[in-house]
Amino acid sequence: MNGIWVAPGRVNIIGEHTDYNGGYALPIALPHVVRCTAEATSDALVTVSSLQHPGETISEPIAGLADSTVTGWARYPLGVMYEYTRRGHAIPGVRMELDGTVPVGAGLSSSAAIECAAAVALRDLFAVPVTDADLIDIGRAAENSYVGAATGTLDQSASVLCTPGHALFLDFGKGEHAQVPFDLAAAGLALLVADTNTPHHHAGGGYADRRRECEEAAAALGVRSLREVPNLAAVERIADEAPRRRARHIVSENARVLTIVDMLRAGRDPREIGPILTEGHASLRDDFEISTPQLDAAVEAALGAGAHGARMVGGGFGGSIIALVDAERTEATVAAIETRFRAAEFAAPRTFVAIPSAGARRIA
Repeated sequence: MNGIWVAPGRVNIIGEHTDYNGGYALPIALPHVVRCTAEATSDALVTVSSLQHPGETISEPIAGLADSTVTGWARYPLGVMYEYTRRGHAIPGVRMELDGTVPVGAGLSSSAAIECAAAVALRDLFAVPVTDADLIDIGRAAENSYVGAATGTLDQSASVLCTPGHALFLDFGKGEHAQVPFDLAAAGLALLVADTNTPHHHAGGGYADRRRECEEAAAALGVRSLREVPNLAAVERIADEAPRRRARHIVSENARVLTIVDMLRAGRDPREIGPILTEGHASLRDDFEISTPQLDAAVEAALGAGAHGARMVGGGFGGSIIALVDAERTEATVAAIETRFRAAEFAAPRTFVAIPSAGARRIA
């Protein structure tokens, strides 16, 4: 038995670092995917390879995955296999070959795309009775416990649940989701992604620090999560500056998500969400303190070229920005960002237009 499965990367319209705080987010799936070609075996091994890492075929006994010392890209699919077996799903053996077009380290969720491609392949190949919610949790657990990155479930949720032509409204506090129409082309708009070519790493300390500071803020306010904080005035009761600033971002970001969802559902001109995106960048830069000179420069250049709004996306400390632009201004906006980067002697950015796409699925 064999087949081919894909899972997409994602870009978040609004709602950064809100997932592990029980809040809201609004991602879309990208047309960029990780492809997993999988074949069932009976050798009690999980064997993984990647076209991006030729010559690195990794083979590990399924029974010994808990003690595996494999690092790097292979740890993501191994972690997914480990989660299946840890949850009592017997798999006799599998060979998986990965390939992908999701830029690595760009804040576009390449790791979750690997996890979700492997997860749907294992589910379908071995007829494992797991739900979409289970798939999302398997990916999250692989990333948290096996890889060691303290992420929430935003990335895996987007990779599994997104549909073409829509943004995905996620309510992490209630565990609910809904599709929200997001047809920019009909409004003469485009969502430009600019990868600043400054890779970030979720398993590094900055992301975990922000999560810890959010937990400290919630504890200071006596709530289980920052989602329960009613307004920004309540945030000012937090004595320590760092947790207070982190909470200010989360509370204001949740409000931004709800505002944009309401606007899109009401059929408002999508241009009107632009200033809210830009507010989100300022919050991530000043209160959450996860932006970089390259991200700030890309946002400023896009706005200077006439973008309706722009902000950094992803976990921070590198990665990408999005800019909401009139479709006919896409090339001019790219040129403005490239010019700004050359002047600052930054690495050349990589750009593309994000089109809301489908979630994880079998294609062959």
